Amino acid sequence: MTAVLEGPGLWLIGLGPGDLRHMTSFALSVAEACDKRYLEGYTAILPDDQEEKLGDLVGDWDRVMREDIENPDEIIRQAKNVMVGIMVVGDPMQATTHIDLKIRCQESGVPFRVVPGLSATSLAVSLSGMQSYRFGRQVTIPFPYGDYLPTSPLEIILKNYSNNLHTLVLLDLDPTGMGLAPPEPMAPKQAYEILKAMAERYGEGEEGGHESLSSSISDWNTILLSDIGTSGQRVVSGSLSGISESEGGLIHCLILPTEFSGMEKEIFESLKADM
Repeated sequence: MTAVLEGPGLWLIGLGPGDLRHMTSFALSVAEACDKRYLEGYTAILPDDQEEKLGDLVGDWDRVMREDIENPDEIIRQAKNVMVGIMVVGDPMQATTHIDLKIRCQESGVPFRVVPGLSATSLAVSLSGMQSYRFGRQVTIPFPYGDYLPTSPLEIILKNYSNNLHTLVLLDLDPTGMGLAPPEPMAPKQAYEILKAMAERYGEGEEGGHESLSSSISDWNTILLSDIGTSGQRVVSGSLSGISESEGGLIHCLILPTEFSGMEKEIFESLKADM
């Protein structure tokens, strides 16, 4: 074992998306070397069959949820004495709670290290065939909670359109908004209905505004990417309303292209499939 893998400290270990075969050899060796292992279970999830394999690959592990990460006193206490690993699906440090965890470790004098993993967001861009430099700010469509329905995701999408930029749209995993229960990934149909509801709220006070926006949303060109990085991976294109009828799959994201350039139109057309 090399010196960097010895001694106490906290490691954030990227597992890559979906299939554990995406783990780097370094991530695997670090996870195996840890005295205590946790799987972070609220910003993303592994398919059940991959969770079952994880213990065979790296050793026993326990699950941690948002409350454990946002109140990490026990984890940090352990990391002062032994090597602790928090395994994260995809690439670590893309969630604000992970950034806060780094700061907490620094304040406590606990060594903190990150093992990058393949990101589902970068993989989605590659799989779509759209040019990476033509993407604007990505957004997440949240589940509505009671009367809470922000229009900011829609506003960012519209701003990207106005700047002739594609949008990567992530779908929420937590209907409770608390990060305490096991994730329940949003379905394409739900995302479509929520976007239409955002359009109605965004257009309130403008006569006919929300009707025209809601109508145009239905016709938006869309690429649906399901279960990225797994054997069941699927990438299809169509209108947003058509895509919303897609069934099957567990975790989804969308790409909303703006005007196509180069070969992007041909790629989009090649991905069309019957829902």
